[in-house]
Amino acid sequence: MKKPELLVPAGSLEVLKIAVTYGADAVYVGGESFGLRAKAKNFSMEDLEKGIAFAHQHDVKVYVTANILAHNEDLDGVRDYFQELKKIKPDAVIISDPGIFAIARETCPEIEIHISTQANNSNYGTYQFWHKLGAKRVVSARELSLQEIGEIRARIPKDLEIETFVHGAMCISYSGRCLLSNYFTGRDANQGACTHPCRWKYAVMEETRPGEYLPVYENERGTYIFNSKDLCMIEYIPQLVEAGIDSFKIEGRMKTALYVATVARTYRKAIDDYFLSKECYQKNMPWYLEQISNCTYRQFTTGFFFGKPDEHTQIYDNNTYVKEYTYLGIVGEKDDRGYRIEQRNKFSVGEQIEVMKPDGNNIAVTVQAIRDQEGNEMESAPHPKQVLYIDLGQPLAKYDILRRQEKEEQADE
Repeated sequence: MKKPELLVPAGSLEVLKIAVTYGADAVYVGGESFGLRAKAKNFSMEDLEKGIAFAHQHDVKVYVTANILAHNEDLDGVRDYFQELKKIKPDAVIISDPGIFAIARETCPEIEIHISTQANNSNYGTYQFWHKLGAKRVVSARELSLQEIGEIRARIPKDLEIETFVHGAMCISYSGRCLLSNYFTGRDANQGACTHPCRWKYAVMEETRPGEYLPVYENERGTYIFNSKDLCMIEYIPQLVEAGIDSFKIEGRMKTALYVATVARTYRKAIDDYFLSKECYQKNMPWYLEQISNCTYRQFTTGFFFGKPDEHTQIYDNNTYVKEYTYLGIVGEKDDRGYRIEQRNKFSVGEQIEVMKPDGNNIAVTVQAIRDQEGNEMESAPHPKQVLYIDLGQPLAKYDILRRQEKEEQADE
C-alpha cells in the first residue's frame, strides 16, 4: 500500500517552518489574495518564496490556495498573481473556480492544479471531469463516506490523486458553500471573508410575536444549533488507507504553531507506526489520543466517514474550545543571553513548563532565567510577542515549542 501524504496547514512563515519540522510531507498556504482565509495572516510573496525554499530544502512540498469563487473583477488579478507564483515555483495551486482553473492552465502549465473541496467533489464523474482537464488531484467533499471514497478510487485513473480532510473544524454548509456570513455581515465566505456565524448562539422567533425569542433547546442561554464538533480520524488510519486516499489533509490555516505542531506530530507518528506494523499502531493508540487532545479542539467526531452525522455530532450548549495547554513560544537561536524566543503568553522564572519536541518527546522543565534583549534579568515574560532569552536548565533545539499545561479550562477562539 502507498503511504499517504500528510498535508498540514500554515498561516504564516513561522508556522510553515513548524509544520515542516514536525512531520508534514506537504504544507498548504494562502497568499495575500484569492484564498478562502482572508482573516489568516497569509503570506506576502516574499514570505511565500522563503517558505517554499525552506520546505524544499527539507523535501516538503508547498501548495498555494487560490480557491475563491471568482467575480469578473478578480480575473485580471488572478492572471498577474499566477505570473508571480510561476517565478517562485510552488508544487501546486489549489483551485475551485473553472475560470481560475483555465487561467492557471494557460499561465503556469508547469504547476500542478489541485481541485479544492469548495468545488463540491462528491462523485467519480466529477473527478473524471477534472482529470480530463488536467488536474492532478481532487480534494473530496467532506460529505463523503469512506465507502463512497473507495468507490471513487476504483473508478478514476490511477494517476489522479484523492486528498481528504481527516482532522479539524467542520463546516455546516455543503463543502463550505455557506451564505450565513454574507447575509448577516456582508462578508462572503466564498470570497475568503467568513465570520463563522455557525458558532453563534441562535433562538427561534415567531413572526407575529417579534422580540419574543423561543429557545430551540431547554438551556436558558440558547443553543448553538450550527456548531459542529471537530473531525478527528486518528483512530481510523487503516480505513483511510484502505479507501485509497493519497493525501491526509489537516484543517487549520488560522491555527497557532502549537496546534499545527501537535496535530502534525501525532498524525506523523500514527501513519509511520501503521506502515511499520498494525500492532505498533494499535499499541501506541493511547499516546495518539492523549497527544491529539493537547491542543485546542471542539470535541471530536468522525464526520461523514461512517455514514451521515446525527445529533451527537453537534455541540448545543456552548461555542468554546477545550484547551489543555497554553502556547508560550518557539525556541530560536542561542547566544550568551540564552535561547531566543518570541513569547506568546506569560510565564515566569521558577514556573514549570514543557518543551515539546518534533520526535514526540515532551520534557518537563523549570524556567531558570528570563532575560530581555539587553540581557537584563526579568521575573516574568508579560508582553505578547516580546523577544526574550531564556535558560531552562538544559539544551534546547531550534523549533522546540514551549507550552504550559492548564487546569480545567476552556477558551473562546
